[in-house]
Amino acid sequence: MSAFMAEIIGTMILIILGGGVVGGVVLNKTKAQDSGWIVITMGWGLAVAIAVYAVGGVSGAHINPAVTLGLASIGEFPWADVPMYITAQMIGAFIGAVIVYFHYLPHWRATEDPNLKLAVFSTDPAIRHTFSNLLSEVIGTFVLLMGLLAIGANEFTEGLNPLIVGFLIIAIGMSLGGTTGYAINPARDLGPRIAHFVLPIPGKKSSDWAYSWIPVVGPILGGVFGALFYKKFFTGTDSIAFWIVGALVLGVLAIAYATSEKDAPENVKEKVSELGLTNQ
Repeated sequence: MSAFMAEIIGTMILIILGGGVVGGVVLNKTKAQDSGWIVITMGWGLAVAIAVYAVGGVSGAHINPAVTLGLASIGEFPWADVPMYITAQMIGAFIGAVIVYFHYLPHWRATEDPNLKLAVFSTDPAIRHTFSNLLSEVIGTFVLLMGLLAIGANEFTEGLNPLIVGFLIIAIGMSLGGTTGYAINPARDLGPRIAHFVLPIPGKKSSDWAYSWIPVVGPILGGVFGALFYKKFFTGTDSIAFWIVGALVLGVLAIAYATSEKDAPENVKEKVSELGLTNQ
């Protein structure tokens, strides 16, 4: 198997099992309905572990553009292969989402809430606030890359590494995922979001493209900076890239903060209107 095909299959497995557990929890009339956040985080963690077991020996099982870019930024993956890996991850994520759609085929019509239908495919924030949502994705993916590199620096019983990586995903989901649904993976969010857009899902709403940049930009910034941070402080390897990316992260967050503050009065106005407190 080629690395390209391995990344397609690995990411497809990730979304089949990860999107599948969300579908089971949120869609109407499934036997897993309302089983809760812990089930979702466990499902995603095991999804990552199984995907890594499946294709780790072929491609390294990045299954995440943030991982690919993070490893490339510290010289542990060739930049020439980055476009190929990311393309494969996007294809695999899209295919996985389509399979989830067919798996739950009768449940889309049985579910009235269009937000729950979108949640099977992509993330959305618990409280919509550009700066906070972006920061959450940066922090979550920063921890992901730090954790992956730390796990790789330890010796485990043969074959145990993918399971430990799964535990890392569970930990991130339980501890940090309650704000945005922890995309921590641009392909995991964007590929299925495109599938939601094109699939004939009964009663669906828009695919929320206004938010879609956050689970792409946040994980890329957090992943690359997390890898550079690990390299600098854990191995003592300094580089100008650490300072450049650090400044870029701060700059993007500053812009997001300014945008959030600018939008705040309008948000307050809308909330007051919802409460019926405005005059005619």
